[in-house]
Amino acid sequence: MSKNTMSGALLVLASCATLAAVVAAGASGVGQNTNSGKTEGGTSANANANANKSRAAAKMSADEKFADAAAVGGMEEVQLGQLAAQKGASDEVRQFGQRMVDDHSKAGDDLKQVASGKGWTLPSALDAKAQADVQKLSALSGDKFDKEYVGMMLKDHKKDVAEFQKESTGGADADIKSFASRTLPVIQEHLQMIQRIHDKMALRKSGNLTNANAGGTSSNMNSNANSNKGKSNKNKNSNANSNTGPVG
Repeated sequence: MSKNTMSGALLVLASCATLAAVVAAGASGVGQNTNSGKTEGGTSANANANANKSRAAAKMSADEKFADAAAVGGMEEVQLGQLAAQKGASDEVRQFGQRMVDDHSKAGDDLKQVASGKGWTLPSALDAKAQADVQKLSALSGDKFDKEYVGMMLKDHKKDVAEFQKESTGGADADIKSFASRTLPVIQEHLQMIQRIHDKMALRKSGNLTNANAGGTSSNMNSNANSNKGKSNKNKNSNANSNTGPVG
């Protein structure tokens, strides 16, 4: 083989090697760009979604937040009330539970109508905390159920009264403010009812309720005895005076 032929062959081989390297580099670059595009695109989508959520939360007014919380709270009161009406050990707890079902169902319908007129979408399910409360009470029965339910209702209604008072006096939305104003008296009545039930349970547990009833019964018995005794003496004196009167 001549020197010219060998030189030509070497040049061809060198060119092929260079071309292969260029092709390989190009393919690698395309792959990197594709992966980078996917990563950047995914990150961008997540960032946009999070940003939209943040903007939605920022745009939600205090009145809307109140309405959302009231909707969830009302649904929880209804579900817990249904449990109390079925599982309550005392008449007071069962009756209070049914009252919760009736009143909060009515208030919930009222709130839905107000929100619908504004184009607001209220929560249609309980949040995690409310679900946990329902599950907790579902596992209890008897006196344990009554104690837990009454304690929960007392705490919740104290909080509810404060929130409804705040909205009824300081709400910016006239319709939501009006809803809070007309619902507040109902919640205040609930608080008074559950406070009485709580206090009565505490007295019963300490034994003072039984003693108080016994004392009242004893007092009534003594009062009746004294009254009857007085009437008897009066009748005797009257009869004696009548018999010793003038004759003929």
